Amino acid sequence: MQKGRMKGLSQRGHRLSNGMFGIKALDSVFITSRQIEAARIAATRYMKREGQLWIKIFPDKPITKKPLEVRMGKGKGALDHYVAVVKPGRVLFEVAGVPHDVAKEALRLAAQKLPVKTKFVIARDYDA
Repeated sequence: MQKGRMKGLSQRGHRLSNGMFGIKALDSVFITSRQIEAARIAATRYMKREGQLWIKIFPDKPITKKPLEVRMGKGKGALDHYVAVVKPGRVLFEVAGVPHDVAKEALRLAAQKLPVKTKFVIARDYDA
């Protein structure tokens, strides 16, 4: 699989579908499975396992790497980790079942674990 180019905005997954609150990516970036898991743990710990959290991205792109101090050639490197390709506008996490201030802080803590600038978004049909 080729690396590809991350041009343009996200074509799908740019609206909230499950929760009332979410975080949306503002840059294009590869997010590793470890970073997604760290963000999930940070958010669920702050919410004290109340409400519900949806992870809207999945790391389905394999990234290979050759060992250190190996000469060029001799084929492609071994599988190292998986990443999710994220373009601007993509909703990364969604939260429901918790108050506005709890959701905002939980998603802020989750966003700190991610290598992308994010924006807090609220569903249109949310009434405070």
